[in-house]
Amino acid sequence: MAVTFDLFGTLVAIDRPGDPAATVATALRDRGVTVPDGWSERYTEQHVEAPAGAEIPLPAHVAAALRAGGVDASASTVRRAVVAAFDPDVRTRPGADDALSAAAARGPVGLLSNCSVPELVPRTLIRSALDRETFDAIVTSVGCGWRKPHSRAFETVAGEVGVGADALVHVGDDEASDGGVEAVGGTFLDVADIGLETIADRLRAGDQPASLAEASPCR
Repeated sequence: MAVTFDLFGTLVAIDRPGDPAATVATALRDRGVTVPDGWSERYTEQHVEAPAGAEIPLPAHVAAALRAGGVDASASTVRRAVVAAFDPDVRTRPGADDALSAAAARGPVGLLSNCSVPELVPRTLIRSALDRETFDAIVTSVGCGWRKPHSRAFETVAGEVGVGADALVHVGDDEASDGGVEAVGGTFLDVADIGLETIADRLRAGDQPASLAEASPCR
């Protein structure tokens, strides 16, 4: 068994931009990039074709949206703007460190995060109270190319921690994405139903996956 964790909304909380298109536009202008008219609409449109479930890095999407508006910008400039636009203030969720410690006592621990922004996950971990060394593997959708709930996202992190995908116990806050682990035979633990503190207690007690997933009677 290996325990993997989602990051945003599960182990940490961050404040996301209320208007991502406007925030990215400001970061682009700060770096001398002309933002075309109709940017809000261009930002939300699809510009890069990709297979279902594949991750499109946000800098690639932004660069394509700029080109659609007749603006060319260097890849490095666009990347720096996107990274700056999503520079987070980070709050570690109560019980997160305890749950990680309990998971590490049972076996390999991984992180599996849907994130299209380069550098955001490592920057978030650095600013959190979490010990990055606890993770035997850190996998992001922008890094592996696939977003949860796609099976290849879970198969990637399973390979990184050295188990089969059916041996994963995945802790997350979004059944639609994190619950995809069940399609590969793994176990999903929903922090909204169980809570990090209870997960830590059950891991320390040696509970098996089926027992770990039982909802807490106190929630």
